[in-house]
Amino acid sequence: MSSVQPVTVVGVGADGWPGLSGTAQGALTAAEVVFGGARQLALLPAEVAARRVPWPSPLVPALPGLLEAERGRRVCVLASGDPMFHGIGTTLARVLGPSSIAVIPHPSSVSLAAARLGWDLAATDVVSLVTAPVETLHRVINPGRRILVLSAGAHTPAAVAGLLAARGHGGATLTVLEQLGGPAARLLTGTADGWALPEGDPLNIVAVECGDGPPLAVVPGLPDTSYQGDGQLTKREVRAVTLAALAPAPGELLWDVGAGSGSIGIEWMRSHPSCRAVAVESSADRIATITANAAALGVPGLRVVHGRAPDALDGLPQPDTIFIGGGLTRDGVLDRCLTALRPGGRLVANAVTVESEAVVAAAYAKLGGELTRLTVQRGSPVGGFTGWRSFMPVTIWAVTR
Repeated sequence: MSSVQPVTVVGVGADGWPGLSGTAQGALTAAEVVFGGARQLALLPAEVAARRVPWPSPLVPALPGLLEAERGRRVCVLASGDPMFHGIGTTLARVLGPSSIAVIPHPSSVSLAAARLGWDLAATDVVSLVTAPVETLHRVINPGRRILVLSAGAHTPAAVAGLLAARGHGGATLTVLEQLGGPAARLLTGTADGWALPEGDPLNIVAVECGDGPPLAVVPGLPDTSYQGDGQLTKREVRAVTLAALAPAPGELLWDVGAGSGSIGIEWMRSHPSCRAVAVESSADRIATITANAAALGVPGLRVVHGRAPDALDGLPQPDTIFIGGGLTRDGVLDRCLTALRPGGRLVANAVTVESEAVVAAAYAKLGGELTRLTVQRGSPVGGFTGWRSFMPVTIWAVTR
């Protein structure tokens, strides 16, 4: 979009017009067109004479055309709270470019909640459930943690309470902060396992204080019992070493080829909230298992593709890193994966059979990289004593393209 002046994005809180700065009020008063949600537009007084245009649904595909139609006019966009914190400002910056917008922020709901509760915001986890499933919370639930949850509506507090109770954190304290900063603001408090409050205002944020409850490690190598499955699971010790070889970095995309129970892709995504993964699996039964495991461990955004590599890889977004846990001996799988990697990308393959080791050995001779062989033994009862039970050795090959 080309325009004489940038689109002005104005953050507005539940306190509406009186809570806006003089700069924000001036921008809206001078505007010819104001875009926003119906609730936000209703907060404007009559002195804002601009034409008011409610957002359509779906919004993002329509944005360029809507704003291009107003080219040359003074355009304002209303956002809830801070436009650059889970707000429309970030979408406009991506669609139009940062130089095409001017942002006048308002305190975000999480800032208002932290101020009201006296919480250290830097030490508090923030999770948005506005467009994400409630299972996303699993990733941050741990004893003693504080969490601020951006709600999708009036139903969110009960959903959060139910998930906490099911996870064994029924003693967690929930505080629902409604209409923060506005004249109708109120706080409701209860515990997860005793939550029986009726649905309230849809404009709310849920504050969670976790007490005692089962912990879940934040480093790779979760207990094998964390996963459902039919036994097709990269064992805990091997998984930890494999994830170290994969070296997840924020924002990167992993292909987990031959995903089994999904453990590698799941723990890749658990390493950072911006990490993404695609799990490719040929077994229909395991597809459901992977989906269930991903939700239970806090990464319901894991994309699961039902199909057999290499054909199932067609059309997938280019990966930064690839893990091959199954199908290594199938014609074309390794070559297709190496071709798909971005320059500088990393591939890790685990081999447990003589045939798959032969593929790895040939690839190592041709391309180099790093070879690691792991033999894991776990203590196991032998009568009244303890002996060592060995798992099959695993050869791990890692290479950078």
